[in-house]
Amino acid sequence: MAVQELAIVAKIGDERHPRADVLAWEDKRIDAAARKLGVAAPPAAPIAQRRESWLQIKRALGNDEIHRRLARDATIADRLGVLQAKVSKRRRHCVTELFVPGGSATRFAEWFEEITFSSNQDEMERACPDHFVLRIVDGKQEVLETNGGSPFAALFDIDYDDVSSITTPVDPAFPVRLDGVAIGSNGKPIGGVRHQFRDTPDGVHARLAVEFPLPMLGTIIRGHRWHLACEFSNWFEAAIAADQV
Repeated sequence: MAVQELAIVAKIGDERHPRADVLAWEDKRIDAAARKLGVAAPPAAPIAQRRESWLQIKRALGNDEIHRRLARDATIADRLGVLQAKVSKRRRHCVTELFVPGGSATRFAEWFEEITFSSNQDEMERACPDHFVLRIVDGKQEVLETNGGSPFAALFDIDYDDVSSITTPVDPAFPVRLDGVAIGSNGKPIGGVRHQFRDTPDGVHARLAVEFPLPMLGTIIRGHRWHLACEFSNWFEAAIAADQV
């Protein structure tokens, strides 16, 4: 299936960035993610080609080997996340907005839920270089990824059923939502997501929000804004392409 690059605009902080800026960030993160796994990065090529090559490198390693290589990182990140969540129940919010030309908020949410709950690892992991393993295990989504500017890859589960701990308010102007709670190894919330969407005359306006424990470093929050722009821009392009088949 051919995926067409769209002129998606990302609002990160107070600045608006064209698609080219987010793609340049993605290109650099492929190199960083390869170093994290201890493998050679795909050679220089158009970003769509490098993205697919990087996915195939992860597929060749396999889930178990990726888990093994990132086990130390995951242990450190989990201990930090659990400790930070214990320090304060308050959250630090990371928000990125996307303005997507074309598509439908409802159709996108339906497509996203389908790839999530069918455990479509290719679609989930292709979207961002820092997605190492994303799959459904025992009814929850297992996530092994690098969050934004963190030096460590984190391993956690996302619970899509009990979202009562999310602090980001629901905006009635955004009628479509994707909510989930990040769960640490102690079984308690360490964060969450509340992604909200609405149709516009031009396409879709997405407000993507991730909640981290309050003590989380600002560098990680700022880096994760780009992570959100990267993954959801790629997911929107894939969803719109799939809907036009």
